[in-house]
Amino acid sequence: MDIPLLVDTHAAHAATGTPATTLRTWLRRGHLTHHGHDRAGRALLDLHELQNRLTHKTA
Repeated sequence: MDIPLLVDTHAAHAATGTPATTLRTWLRRGHLTHHGHDRAGRALLDLHELQNRLTHKTA
């Protein structure tokens, strides 16, 4: 299992092009694992998990 690469929703958007609002929705609906918040209050998620979801969603 990969070590989680925790990033906020803005960094995840920059890395994948997925809108931050979509990422927050997926977190709220349980499609992605929520890993807490950063100091600015932004939700943290695992970039590897997101990339895996995007790969399987488009396949």
